[in-house]
Amino acid sequence: MSNLSLYLSRTAQIIHESTMRVVLMKGLEAPSRSPRTLFTFNSEQDIKQIATGCDADIGGTSTVHFELNKNAKDNAEIGKEATGVFWGDMRLGVKAGLESKVNGGYAGFRNKRRPTLFGELTDDVSNHRYLSLRLRLGGDEATHNSYFCNIQTETPVTTDLWQHRLFFKRRDGGWENIYIPFDSFVQTNFGEVSEAKVEMYKDKIRSIGISILGARSGSAGRYELGIDSIGITNDEHIEPSARVTDKDKELAEL
Repeated sequence: MSNLSLYLSRTAQIIHESTMRVVLMKGLEAPSRSPRTLFTFNSEQDIKQIATGCDADIGGTSTVHFELNKNAKDNAEIGKEATGVFWGDMRLGVKAGLESKVNGGYAGFRNKRRPTLFGELTDDVSNHRYLSLRLRLGGDEATHNSYFCNIQTETPVTTDLWQHRLFFKRRDGGWENIYIPFDSFVQTNFGEVSEAKVEMYKDKIRSIGISILGARSGSAGRYELGIDSIGITNDEHIEPSARVTDKDKELAEL
């Protein structure tokens, strides 16, 4: 699909969503609480909609890649021909001469901006409680506890980011569904918890992504995270055993 086709498709989506809002305001239909997929990572076109970055952009030495993975062994469990894979080397050092000037130890990805004829396309998740992610944890064990999910909304402070650590139950390279309550995300700014307590604008989600913060945990090594989809859902559509518990968080610290 060409950039023009994507532009027109996103514009049509905004028209459709605006029409549905008018219908809901008239009381003809209740807001949908059904699970909804926001992003898939199963084609080259999907991969092209992703932006990546790492500390190498400012003088660090980490690497970052986001590619389409067609390895049958990795994808057979979920019956997909291809999925996305976020991978690279997490390194805590920086280039010579920059030791006291920049910080190393991070890499990440997010969806690119989605311009339309009526402005930027955003996602309304206000009728759903959870962000859902289907992920596959790989890479060196030292990197397994360093992943965070990041959400950016349409806010006056463009550097604000809502963040939540990813807790994995599987350590065997298999796929799992992870559900994070939107209300559990913490507002941050430049990596620090923000003192300004602003509620997340759940009706205007601009981007969703994942980062690995090796510097925060002092972890280095090869990282690898498979990703099939990002979506939204509610309690009635997930098994209680799939939700992150305090015990999961304790085990992840070990």
